[in-house]
Formats: sequence, C-alpha cells, structure tokens
Amino acid sequence: MDDECVFCEIVQGRAPASIVCEDALVMAFVDLRQFHPGHTLVVPRRHLHDVRELDVATGAALMAMVSRVARAIGSAFPNEGLSIWHSIGEAAFQEVPHLHVHVHPRLPDDGLLRAYPHAPVAPGKDVRDAYAAALRAHLD
Repeated sequence: MDDECVFCEIVQGRAPASIVCEDALVMAFVDLRQFHPGHTLVVPRRHLHDVRELDVATGAALMAMVSRVARAIGSAFPNEGLSIWHSIGEAAFQEVPHLHVHVHPRLPDDGLLRAYPHAPVAPGKDVRDAYAAALRAHLD
C-alpha cells in the first residue's frame, strides 16, 4: 500500500467511497466524477502503478470484476454503449498513479473520449508486420 495514494486509502477503508463490489484482490467503486451516471472504477487492492505490473491472479480478478461491473452498468444506467479504459502515465492523462480501469456508460455523440483527433494513418502490412516483430522481441 502507498500511504499517499487515494485509492490505497479507499481500499484500506480510510477514505470514503461508494463501494459497488469487492473481493480479496480487487474492488469497484463509483467515481467521484460522473460525466454520465454510473461511471465506476475497478482497482486492485495492492498498489500497482499500471497494468504492466499485474500478476496473473490479480489480472484475472480485475478483468472478471470489470466484466461484472460492465454488465451491471449496462443494465442499471441509460446507455447505448460502454467505454472501458486504463491510462498509463501523464501523457495518457493518468491522474492517480494506482492501476484503475474506468467503466463508463456512453450515449451517442457525447464527445467523451474521442479516440483520434483526426483520421489515423493506416500503414501497409509490411509496416504492421515490422511492428509485430518488434513487439515479439520484447515479450516476456
């Protein structure tokens, strides 16, 4: 646990939160900011900075709870879709340095999380194959 981390404080019961569900490895609670009602965060109980630090058991528990929470949000709140995201680092707008997955109900044309500011480049297969080879060389 990190004594300076607000999510660790919530996990330890020292900071208030509206808990949705929890188990031995992960917890879900309603985000303080509600662009659309139902926006929920799913976090590991152990302080991890981001998804790159996940072990298999915590990762499986995290994704199982994300799935469970997504079904609940989809049923409980108005939406025509859901966004699920995790940001890593300042450039990706990670505000709390504790791994957290957002589960957010979406409505058409709500302007939230525009993926690309303009049409992205679509490189040819040879370039994509080179990207895949570079990634394979760095897999652990």
